[in-house]
Amino acid sequence: MEEKGVDRRNFLRGAAAAGLGVGFAGIGGTTAVAAPAAQAAGRPVAPGLISIQLYTLRSIMRGEGIDATLASLANYGFTKVELAGLYGRTAEAMRSTLDSLGITPSSSHDGISATPAALEKKIANAVTLGQTHINVPYLVSSSADDWRRWADQMNAEAAVARQSGLKYGYHNHAHEFTTNLGGGLTPWDIFTSRLDPKLVHLEVDLYWAVTGGVGVGAADPIQFAIDTILQAPQKVLQYHVKDRAAAGDFADLGTGTIDFARIFRAHTPKEFIVENDQPDVTPLQTARVGYDYLRALRF
Repeated sequence: MEEKGVDRRNFLRGAAAAGLGVGFAGIGGTTAVAAPAAQAAGRPVAPGLISIQLYTLRSIMRGEGIDATLASLANYGFTKVELAGLYGRTAEAMRSTLDSLGITPSSSHDGISATPAALEKKIANAVTLGQTHINVPYLVSSSADDWRRWADQMNAEAAVARQSGLKYGYHNHAHEFTTNLGGGLTPWDIFTSRLDPKLVHLEVDLYWAVTGGVGVGAADPIQFAIDTILQAPQKVLQYHVKDRAAAGDFADLGTGTIDFARIFRAHTPKEFIVENDQPDVTPLQTARVGYDYLRALRF
């Protein structure tokens, strides 16, 4: 269940564009979100709440490029990142690099553990890195029993993680909303009814939540995403803030169709995590555009 596999991402992206995203113009009332400066006055996103999923920068997180990339993020204003692996480094070495730049790895994407030893290692690394959150990034199956089993395992893992002071969450894609497991039952139905709200939180990926709304034929996919957030028994502590082009492709923040201010007004999380699975120009431009967009946005 490796979350950051390129083939899986490309498959889902293609499915969204080909099967779910056509005719997406009009979400939020226009085919593109207005520039933040043009929006009504409101509260800003505090800089300390802005993070970035390092999967966005995976193509340059290699060798000597790791230090240079992280230094650029610090220069742009990022004080938090969400890890997607350790890029060949130990947790101790990565912590040292991030500490030197004033960056905290508040969160990470780590798959559901195959063994108790794997869970122990995952938690130990998170503690070494100074994380506050661990998130399961991706699960997929057409079997309701698999989703029930995974929910039960996540509850168990979350209980262990909690003993080390870590919050344990789940990160969605679109298929949790669109997969019919029989009789209209979806993976999201199972997870939201079976995951213990006292132990497991949600990291809602806004691109995929909106895409899920498109996939189920929601008249207002933005409202679908909002309802998804507000109706879940689990706390929504983190957002993946990822924009969506009219045709369904990924887009840098502020260049797509998602009305983020509307969503943020409905629910404000503890962390806003910039992401673009396939950066529009370069990964560092995506990072800089994303940070600047969230700092300028008012909601």
